[in-house]
Amino acid sequence: MSEELETTQPNQPADFGGTQPSQPYKEGDTQPLKVKKPSRWRSILLSVLSFLLIIGLGGFGGYNSGIGARKNAQQSILATQLSEQFSFALVDIQFGRYENARQRLEYIIQKDPNFPGVQEKLTEVLVLSSVPTPTAAPTATATPDFSGAENAFARAQELVRAQDWSGALTALDTVRKLDPTYKTAQVDGMYYFALRNKGNDLITREGNLEGGIYYITLAERFGPLDNTSKGLRDGARAYMVGASFWELDWEQAAKYFETVAVGWPSMWDGTMTAGQRYFIASVRVADEMFADQDYCSAYDQYQKAAAYGVLDGTASNNSAQAYAACYPPEPVATDPPAATEAPTEVPTATP
Repeated sequence: MSEELETTQPNQPADFGGTQPSQPYKEGDTQPLKVKKPSRWRSILLSVLSFLLIIGLGGFGGYNSGIGARKNAQQSILATQLSEQFSFALVDIQFGRYENARQRLEYIIQKDPNFPGVQEKLTEVLVLSSVPTPTAAPTATATPDFSGAENAFARAQELVRAQDWSGALTALDTVRKLDPTYKTAQVDGMYYFALRNKGNDLITREGNLEGGIYYITLAERFGPLDNTSKGLRDGARAYMVGASFWELDWEQAAKYFETVAVGWPSMWDGTMTAGQRYFIASVRVADEMFADQDYCSAYDQYQKAAAYGVLDGTASNNSAQAYAACYPPEPVATDPPAATEAPTEVPTATP
């Protein structure tokens, strides 16, 4: 009977009032197992990883911001390049080089199908290139026949001295056709001189900005440009960009025409000079600022416009009101009232 009551595990006293939690037992063990507490180093490691994650996210955000800025800069450069190609295409159309114009226009469409006017110009080029060129009837005046490269070179020198740039370029083309190796350095120098001056004349005298840009760029292939030619080409490009904003965005138009008006106020495209365009655009911008109650900026803009033209009645009145609102008169200090003098008569006592 005592054998049946004998247990296989030792009896453990129950601890009902202890402060320590009961420990788990493994089968066959007589001592409780120790439970490992969470390591403090694990918490530190998690904190460090969280900090590094935050830094990584911040760096990723900055990287994305830099990528956006770089893309905006690339888009601005592409817009300038496409505007220049469009200008060259217009020159090619003018001189009947329809294949070159078609390639330029197709390149623009490939980069920016919504470029203003490119689809219409491509259609025009395709129509013009399909029209057969009529054969010109011989005239009584015969074209000078250069018998050799030496005669053609001498003729080119005469035309350069006469400042006939188009004729000089034709004579130089003849020299190169007759003998590509004839006085190569001198011919290149004459090409540079004729192309450079023809481009300058087209811009300053004829208002043909696209043609001027084209010839100055051709001259650059034969040698570095001087500062005058560089400035004219940059001014012509800025003029054309400013004209593209005309009546669409007066602020942008004024920005570009201000650049041109400072250096070349008389530059024109056959319609208005850069100074006239800057005056009109500045007044329009000032009117918009005045309507928005930005009186200080409006007054400054009216003053810039007044340097290039006479303000009309409305603009002059707006300028005066903007000045009064931006620079209100200071209150005039008044003298304090004079103090009342005390009576000097001493009252006498009544008997």
